[in-house]
Amino acid sequence: MTNVNMEMIPETTGRKRRGPLAEVLFRLRKSPLAMFGLVVILLLAFLAIFADVLAPYPYQKQHLQHMFEGPSAEFWLGTDEFGRDILSRLIYGARVSLQVGFIAVGIALFVGGMLGAVAGYYGGRIDNVIMRVMDVLLSIPQTLLAIAIAAALGPGLFNMMIAVGISAVPNYARIVRGSVLSIRGMEFIEAARSVGSSDMRIILKHIIPNSMAPIIVQSTLGVASAILNAAGLSFIGLGIQPPFPEWGAMLSGGRQYIRDFPHLTLYPGLAIMVTILALNFLGDGLRDALDPKLKR
Repeated sequence: MTNVNMEMIPETTGRKRRGPLAEVLFRLRKSPLAMFGLVVILLLAFLAIFADVLAPYPYQKQHLQHMFEGPSAEFWLGTDEFGRDILSRLIYGARVSLQVGFIAVGIALFVGGMLGAVAGYYGGRIDNVIMRVMDVLLSIPQTLLAIAIAAALGPGLFNMMIAVGISAVPNYARIVRGSVLSIRGMEFIEAARSVGSSDMRIILKHIIPNSMAPIIVQSTLGVASAILNAAGLSFIGLGIQPPFPEWGAMLSGGRQYIRDFPHLTLYPGLAIMVTILALNFLGDGLRDALDPKLKR
């Protein structure tokens, strides 16, 4: 028998090769902060979905004999100026904040992603027109642009989501355009053209799916920005209107009592802070997990 150098034989047994999604999840688990962020977001989503069951009281129910009451066995986080249970309003507020965050990002991703894909794919005059419009919008601070759009549309949940979403469109347009520019000259795009695929099919079926890594990271961080902007709009009266609970509106309602009853603003502020922090941790973890330069 011929002696075979076993070191020259590649290992084919043992560890099973992970798929792309499993590899990302495996790398994400290595980051404690990212896992903390994921757990917090999943917990908030659970509270938002089952708010009707988990909340101790309806968000609008008033206990007039318990106004401005501090934390107690009956009201774990106390009551507000109308005797409403703060914990219940925070739980229902998670539903509103997450809804605004994800829908606003969906609007920004759809509009900005399509504009960025068209600009990057076609280039030339189309690219110049689209990106100059995006540059004009980027010259306006995002929060100020959201305030202007919300003021023009009027207060309300739907208008707030549109205002926050449209104000974030330029960010997604630039990210998608950059990804498209790096992909459109690759061989599989040329192969798709050679078999007669239309431009729209190439953009939707080939370019955008291969640009998902930076889009996913930006979307995760964008949800945090959307929630913060929505809270700011509600704080100045351009967002969701009473009696519907929203963390920014709860902050606004409690600010005049902050010296005597700080719990009215403490808990909504903590809810916003923890949510934004968790989304940022998760976004940073996804960025590292999806970065091909860090794969081992």
